Amino acid sequence: MSKSIGILTAGGDSPGLNAAIRGIGKAAQYSYNMQVIGFKDGFRGLMENRIVRLDGNALSGILTIGGTLLGTSRDKPHKMPVGGKLLDMTDAMVDVYNKHHLDALVCLGGGGTQKNAFRLAEKGLNIITLPKTIDNDVAMTDVTFGFDTALGIATEAIDRLHSTAHSHHRIIVVEIMGHNAGWLALGAGIAGGADVILIPEIPYDVKSVAESVLRRSRAGKNFSIVAVAEGAVSQEDAKELNEYEKLKDSAKNKEDKEKVKAKLDHFLAKHEGNTLRLSKKLEELTRLETRVTILGYLQRGGAPSAADRLLATKLGTACANFIHKDKYKIMVAVRGDGVEAVPLEKVVGQKKLIPLDHSWIESAKSIGISLGD
Repeated sequence: MSKSIGILTAGGDSPGLNAAIRGIGKAAQYSYNMQVIGFKDGFRGLMENRIVRLDGNALSGILTIGGTLLGTSRDKPHKMPVGGKLLDMTDAMVDVYNKHHLDALVCLGGGGTQKNAFRLAEKGLNIITLPKTIDNDVAMTDVTFGFDTALGIATEAIDRLHSTAHSHHRIIVVEIMGHNAGWLALGAGIAGGADVILIPEIPYDVKSVAESVLRRSRAGKNFSIVAVAEGAVSQEDAKELNEYEKLKDSAKNKEDKEKVKAKLDHFLAKHEGNTLRLSKKLEELTRLETRVTILGYLQRGGAPSAADRLLATKLGTACANFIHKDKYKIMVAVRGDGVEAVPLEKVVGQKKLIPLDHSWIESAKSIGISLGD
């Protein structure tokens, strides 16, 4: 008897999602004679039983297209907005899964999706996930699909900023995505020839950044490019964050946890617009004209790169093979040139940050790039 599988995409959109859906669907149908359906708009579509048949026609012509044909959302199974309230809708999702007599559900997404998919696996569903995010911060995999495309876009943006920075003798501060991990900012900064790169893993001293810019100015360089991850923090802010972490660890009851959460939310709200404040401070300290470019969602739009199409297809076809072998409650991870089935419990709640001894950091320092420390 042939198997039936469902697919959903959750969290932020990312280049390569359609390639992954295509890889799963085509391999499932052509190699294993499986039936494939998709759920629209992430876990909400699963809860509301909104499906699309992923037959050969539906999968045709989507390899090169960005975004996701299934749509996506950030709704969580256990905290779903319904009728003005946040409700646990995991049981409703289990019912839909059973209604379609599914043998497996494939969830494509980043860290949050891995966590939400694990909740469904704990309810007894056969779950497999694929690691997707331009931030490249999903644990237990060498790389995530979407990262290569975004890296290329961010690098090209920095390339283009060089000419205007040079022409106007300016400091150009370019904000690159990455809340907790600096893979994108570091990679694009090195590849794009940035002079300063600020990432969340290395808290910066704004005076040190300013001095780096002034050293270039004194050496006859009439411009500087500063690449900043959106989650980069100053050394002062890093100390404040560490205090929140200590309070979080010591919080014993619900009331204490809510107080810590309120303080953290206040800090994060205060951190918004940090790149603009950094720019103004650099202008004050250096007396050099400073301009800001925020790349934002531009980095995850458009057609996926060849590398991401290959990676997403490889992960998708491997996923179909794991379903054929009845291997569930796993994430299909990248290991070298191959793939590996990683237990979901090892992925959930973890983030892949840049190790301070990583070769990219060593290379950046070796060629005189300031990391702000």
